[in-house]
Amino acid sequence: MSHALKQVFNKDKTFRPKRKFEPGTQRFELHKKAQASLNAGLDLKVAVQLPPGEEQNDWVAVHVVDFFNRINLIYGTISDYCTEQSCPVMSGGPKYEYRWQDEHKYRKPTALSAPQYMNLLMDWIEVQINNEDIFPTNVGTPFPKNFLPVVKKILSRLFRVFVHVYIHHFDRITQMGSEAHVNTCYKHFYYFVKEFNLIDTKELEPLVSAWLRVH
Repeated sequence: MSHALKQVFNKDKTFRPKRKFEPGTQRFELHKKAQASLNAGLDLKVAVQLPPGEEQNDWVAVHVVDFFNRINLIYGTISDYCTEQSCPVMSGGPKYEYRWQDEHKYRKPTALSAPQYMNLLMDWIEVQINNEDIFPTNVGTPFPKNFLPVVKKILSRLFRVFVHVYIHHFDRITQMGSEAHVNTCYKHFYYFVKEFNLIDTKELEPLVSAWLRVH
């Protein structure tokens, strides 16, 4: 992450603790490789491509954790402005409302405020990426058959954070002078999910207008 981005995004404002990769592991080496591509200023469309000889699931796993960390950071910067009063519904403008559903308390899609939704979402993702049965960290341990379905669900829900931030809190991002960094993070995310077909095109529609702003 660039020095400028670190200055813009106060570390204390991270919404959740960062999941780190263990040094010496294959996942850590892939993480370094992905970061090196970004830091070298490579075209993001190229940077997201699977490096020769690497396993796609490993590459996807590294990026899911990285996007979780980055999007946490972005939401953390505006979380003081995303309240029960300002955002009583988790939405992306008048056309899109996102309801929460899980296997525990909310078995049916339930309308929640944006901060409630974000809390549940980040807790849920943290459980998934820390679950060795879904995101194995030991070299040679195979990924489960449900790995990609879980990943698709994580990424489609993380995309909703971008939607909410862009449509309801972009003025705050602009005031902080961090719109270029948020746009880069979004572009990176967008190219990655398109490269590996991880989010349905229809789900990406809410940010079509914002996408024009990103270019």
